[in-house]
Amino acid sequence: MSELNLPMEGGCRCGRVRLKISAPPLLTMACHCTGCQKMTSSAYSLSAAIPSEGFEVTQGEPVIGGLHGVTKHYFCPHCMSWMFTRPEGMDWFVNLRATMLDDPSWFTPFIETWTSEKLSFAETGAVYSYEALPEMDAYEGLVKEYMGRG
Repeated sequence: MSELNLPMEGGCRCGRVRLKISAPPLLTMACHCTGCQKMTSSAYSLSAAIPSEGFEVTQGEPVIGGLHGVTKHYFCPHCMSWMFTRPEGMDWFVNLRATMLDDPSWFTPFIETWTSEKLSFAETGAVYSYEALPEMDAYEGLVKEYMGRG
């Protein structure tokens, strides 16, 4: 595993949409919900909550995909890679799919969510597991603990 060296760049599979992060994640996650399973065609999605001011799209114009609801899931319009999410009412961070970074080798999930929907073989090694989502008042402590590691 390597270290997160900022700034770090990344992009979609075809390279038409590029992005850059210049702030460390507030938290790293694996989500086992069936929505993430379907959108990733995998057992879970991996994401890093990046402070909004530390995230920018540097090339291309992502489009909204997924369910087109209040939470906005952004995709490359050409290769349709699911790149990041902007959760409704949480403008202070962007939920970046960690594997969109050119070097995701530093990434490990700190928490895993929606384990009530997880596939029986799926293991993440996360420190904390939640059957659904953590209670809102738990996030402050989780972020502090995650940011204080290392």
